[in-house]
Amino acid sequence: MIISAIRALLLYIIIIFAVRMMGKRQISEMQTSELVITLLMSNIASIPMQDTEQSMLSGIVPIMVLLVCEISISYLMLKKSGIRRLICGKPVIVINDGTIDQQAMKELRISTEDLFEQLRQKDVFDISEVAYAILETNGKMSVFKKSLYEPVTAKDMEIEKDESILQVTVISDGEIANSSLKICGLGTNWLYETLKSENVALKDVFLMTADKYKNYTIIKKEG
Repeated sequence: MIISAIRALLLYIIIIFAVRMMGKRQISEMQTSELVITLLMSNIASIPMQDTEQSMLSGIVPIMVLLVCEISISYLMLKKSGIRRLICGKPVIVINDGTIDQQAMKELRISTEDLFEQLRQKDVFDISEVAYAILETNGKMSVFKKSLYEPVTAKDMEIEKDESILQVTVISDGEIANSSLKICGLGTNWLYETLKSENVALKDVFLMTADKYKNYTIIKKEG
C-alpha cells in the first residue's frame, strides 16, 4: 500500500511538471495536440500507478517522450503557420456581416442551438446584434457586435478618466508575493514598513493588495 502511494505521488509530481512545461492553458483553451498529449499522459501514468509490478520507468519514459514531442510541435507551429493549421485548424467565420454562414455551420457540425448557446455566453441574446462571429481553434467563439449595439465608452462621450491602475496581491494568507511587488516597483522594505505603520503582523494578513503609487488594502485573518 505504501509503495503504491509513493508511486502515485511521484507520478503526480511528474504529470504536474509535464503539464507545467506545456504552458498555462486551461482545459477549455487547449489546442487539439495539447489535449491529446494530456489524455495520453494521464492514461500512461495510471498503468504503473495501479500495477506495482510495472517499472516506474515504463510510465516516466513515455511521459517525457510525449512532453518532448509536444514542445517540439509547439515550436514548429510557432514557426510554420501551415503546420499550425494542419494540427489545430483555423478560425472559421460563422456569422459574416450579420449573415449566418450555413455552409460553415454544416462543415463544423454546429447546430443553431450550439450557436445560440455560444452567443448567450457572450451576453448576446439577439442574433441581429451580431456583425461577426468567429469560431476559434480552441472551440470558443469570438463575437463582434454591430456598432449600434456596442456599449458607449468614455472616449465616445469625450469624458476624461483617471489612469487605469493595476492592483496586485502582495500578501496572500501570510505569504509575500515577491513577483507582485516587482510588478509594482515596490520592495519588501516598503511592505514591512507599511505593516508596521498599520500595526499588523505578516502572519495575521489574509490579503494585501497594492499598486505602483503605494496605495494598498489590507484584510486581516478572521479570529
